[in-house]
Amino acid sequence: MKNNEEITISMVEDYHVFEVLPYVMEFRRQLYPLLDPLIVPKDLVNFEQNYLHAPTGAFLQARTADNKLIGVIGMMPFDYRFPHLDIDEKTTVEVARLFVNPEYRRTGIATRLFQELLKTAQQKNIKRLYLHTHPFLQGAYDYWLKQGFKLLKSCYEGTYPTLHMELMIPTEQ
Repeated sequence: MKNNEEITISMVEDYHVFEVLPYVMEFRRQLYPLLDPLIVPKDLVNFEQNYLHAPTGAFLQARTADNKLIGVIGMMPFDYRFPHLDIDEKTTVEVARLFVNPEYRRTGIATRLFQELLKTAQQKNIKRLYLHTHPFLQGAYDYWLKQGFKLLKSCYEGTYPTLHMELMIPTEQ
């Protein structure tokens, strides 16, 4: 990455989906080689419904000055699919799909994406951010701790050790 390269963070719109969806699927294939790449996760099958059109959804992108997609992050309505978690009825979203191109990592782009997502969550009056990550994703757990998340539970989900985390969103002053 060039030191003074301009990176723009913006909302993904419907017309970006044709580029964003394959980008996300390719990252998923690389990070989870044991998963069948032909099976598309539910959140991605219904990408627009979950991220772009849900009242509590959003999907953000990072792009270079020449419009190259280099990072993404999303939030979607929490679906309570983990009954063993103690998550109450406060307005909760699931943070998902934080990916940044390898050559742009450790440059602050992930944090810029997350900070923009956090602002969006505050504007939508969301009270809690939930996410899960995995110990084998290098640096992910420590990254989310630095962003203020706390560990709710560590357990296996299917074949993967999984770290469930939450961040209660402070109300804007």
